[in-house]
Amino acid sequence: MESPGPRARCPVQQQRARWERKRACTARELLETERRYQEQLGLVATYFLGILKAKGTLRPPERQTLFGPWELIYDASQELLPYLEGGYWGQGLEGFCRHLELYTQFAANAERSRTTLQEQLKKNKRFRRCVQLQEGRPEFEGLQLQDLLPLPLQRLQQYENLVVALAENTGPNSPDYQQLTRAARLISDTAQRVHTIGQKQKNDQHLQRVQALLSGRWAKGLTSGRWFLRQGWLLVVPPTGEPRPRMFFLFSDVLVMAKPRPPLHLLKSGTFACRALYPMAQCQLHKVFGHSGGPCGGLLSQPELEESYKFQNSPYSKVRARNTKESSSALNKAQNPLWFDEGYFVFAKLLLGHLTSSQEPGTQLQHN
Repeated sequence: MESPGPRARCPVQQQRARWERKRACTARELLETERRYQEQLGLVATYFLGILKAKGTLRPPERQTLFGPWELIYDASQELLPYLEGGYWGQGLEGFCRHLELYTQFAANAERSRTTLQEQLKKNKRFRRCVQLQEGRPEFEGLQLQDLLPLPLQRLQQYENLVVALAENTGPNSPDYQQLTRAARLISDTAQRVHTIGQKQKNDQHLQRVQALLSGRWAKGLTSGRWFLRQGWLLVVPPTGEPRPRMFFLFSDVLVMAKPRPPLHLLKSGTFACRALYPMAQCQLHKVFGHSGGPCGGLLSQPELEESYKFQNSPYSKVRARNTKESSSALNKAQNPLWFDEGYFVFAKLLLGHLTSSQEPGTQLQHN
């Protein structure tokens, strides 16, 4: 019987060796990126925050709004780095988790920070000149202040990826296993909260934009408390007459049909008048196959409805109205069923996915 070769190793030992290699690689990347991150934090704190504070270019409230808890985040990184350089990964990261609330505060202030930066660059000549001067320094490698401000949020995502990988490749018998596991969980929870804050801010921007586009008494407060999904043009094709373009806005709970205002309108040119509102909770979705030659279709309806729209393939994706009855009330006209061909128009796919999904409102924001 032949003896195993010198290179033959136990599978358990091979797996442990792979874990150790991945752990070493992740630890090295975490250390190197932390050094670079701390350097960038320090540059902003010195050449932007510090100089603006010394010269009094910005008032304290404006400076606080622009940079948020930047200096405290910088202090947290300075506290963490010596532990990483000494190889005390668990102890350092567990202590760092006490400062994670700073990243949540920074994310909550991010939109106000961007707005303040744009306003000050536009109206404050001294601030604009100071920022341009500092951005020209070779240390920033061509990066502008607007590129540097999101650094903490970008770093938090890196923390999550690296610390989770470090914990996963640390054996249960390691002395810092429990500390790394707790740190990975806390960092992941914080990253998820920050992501939710970012999604909420993006949605608020969309809602403000859409609300500015809609006019008329039925449009007031229409977007309040909703999640925006998508918008697009359709051609409404009545039983007789020429097709009429309509703009559709899809939210988490309603579908809004709006009519474009005349381009020569004195006060409301470029806006839309709300013409129909379809509450998703009051609608039913029935799959219908082959009704318009498509591979799959559907009917979005309410039981007491009299009117229907059919989505067809065309440059605008046509909408055909049957038994059309004009109404002066948007809410009365809102109770119209929607026929659509899945695969022909993106709203059809979004509606089908939204109405058949059990996810909470807001989870469809990836369609923005």
